[in-house]
Amino acid sequence: MSAIVAENLSKHWTTADGEVRAVDRLSFSFDQGTLNVLLGPSGCGKSTTLRLIAGLELADGGRVSIAGRDVTDLPPSQRNISMVFQSYALFPHLSVGENIVFGLKVRKVTPADVGRRLARVADLLGLSQLLDRKPSQLSGGQQQRVALGRAIISEAPVCLMDEPLSNLDAQLRQDMRAEIRNLQRELGITMVYVTHDQIEAMSMADTIVLLNRGGIEQNAAPVDLYENPANTFVARFIGTPPMNLLPLVAGAGGAVIAGTDGPVLLPAGCAGGMLGVRPEHIAIAQDRGVPATVQGVEYLGADSLVSCRIGSAAIAVRVAGNSGLAAGAGTRLAWAPGAQHVFDRAGRRVAADGVHQTATLYA
Repeated sequence: MSAIVAENLSKHWTTADGEVRAVDRLSFSFDQGTLNVLLGPSGCGKSTTLRLIAGLELADGGRVSIAGRDVTDLPPSQRNISMVFQSYALFPHLSVGENIVFGLKVRKVTPADVGRRLARVADLLGLSQLLDRKPSQLSGGQQQRVALGRAIISEAPVCLMDEPLSNLDAQLRQDMRAEIRNLQRELGITMVYVTHDQIEAMSMADTIVLLNRGGIEQNAAPVDLYENPANTFVARFIGTPPMNLLPLVAGAGGAVIAGTDGPVLLPAGCAGGMLGVRPEHIAIAQDRGVPATVQGVEYLGADSLVSCRIGSAAIAVRVAGNSGLAAGAGTRLAWAPGAQHVFDRAGRRVAADGVHQTATLYA
């Protein structure tokens, strides 16, 4: 059974410039015991979607079901969920232990049950030695653990997280990602996690819902978003550096990269579309591939990012170690046919050989 189901979920606002569709008829479902990420750029509707699931915003259309129960019109307190916000929102005058159990006391849980749950949560999160401290005496990572503890001590089967790591430095974010993922698996809860950071999403999620302008661009496992992007938005948003997108034009015998005379890379019907290749799938070659000019090199130690130009198109290449190339040098770039992605004029993914399944491509 799906733990969370959204059907045509919508949220609109009216402004002086007209109607803003923050969330526009979203439909998705999350399986029980999975970690699901709402990913996208700022303003795409991911936090609003989370708030609609939580009941902090009222939907203008559609339905939300949690554990098979329609909760669309229910307040947050009746949805059997917990939530972790971007701000830790800890009570400064209460100790760590008092912050964690605050919600249980409000719900009048028995003292014996409160003590049992607190001991378990403190042990899970490594807070057992910090229960008497005040929040001001904790580091950022420790405060985040307290906020997590306050959510999971409720033992709700669904936990919602709204960019919980955005206030931490890079190393702490990496450590906390692993902790949250391990915690979710150990407890078996269903988690919905909002972030704009694709590394967080790719490293943590069972499923990613990639949003843009209130709609879903692709809903899939991380490996599918990376290897089979549904369109050019997904292709550019997922991956660091992002996928190269090279415009195709008609050449002698087929489609070539704009600004070049060849070689022919795809059938003539692909002209007008885009060829996508990830930087890490491109090799520097001497006797094969497409002629290119090096524009710059970023040496990163383990690898280098080489910026090149092919015709009128810029292209990035990730190579191991030191590339040995310098700006202005000529080179050739090659990639396996299976590494290329083809997109039509509208930016939609099509078969890698450029052959449309139901109609002539780019007609």
